[in-house]
Amino acid sequence: MHLAKFVAVAALGLSVAACNGDRGGETLGTVVGATAGGIIGNQFGSGGGRALATVAGVAVGGLIGNRIGASVDEDARRRAMEAEYQALQYGPPNTPVVWREPDQDVYGEVVPGAPFQRGGQDCRDYTHTIYINGQPEVGRGTACRMPDGTWQTVS
Repeated sequence: MHLAKFVAVAALGLSVAACNGDRGGETLGTVVGATAGGIIGNQFGSGGGRALATVAGVAVGGLIGNRIGASVDEDARRRAMEAEYQALQYGPPNTPVVWREPDQDVYGEVVPGAPFQRGGQDCRDYTHTIYINGQPEVGRGTACRMPDGTWQTVS
């Protein structure tokens, strides 16, 4: 059962990556990030919400994986995704949630915007800046809270 879930998450991650084209390590980073995000999201969900948590994890992980690329390890991607969740779920507007991978020169911050409603869902814009060897990569998006409490990037 776990293998089937992993294969499904990996396949979804590959399909997300295929849409991006190959730009150096970005495709691999997207696949790895989407897969890791799906696995982490799967751990947060329960019952019928587990599938939604997995899909949300794939979406967020793909964004983060694409930004970080293949140049950093899974711990850095995990820290980045955890900071993104903390910022979206609990962060006051315009207040950064910072993260750092102590074994590498990789760190970042997630700055959530003010909460708003879209189609009956709680949503937030956010900016995630990731520094690799001192060079910033900035990603912006909008995430909405799903009925099971997870956040899914919608744009």
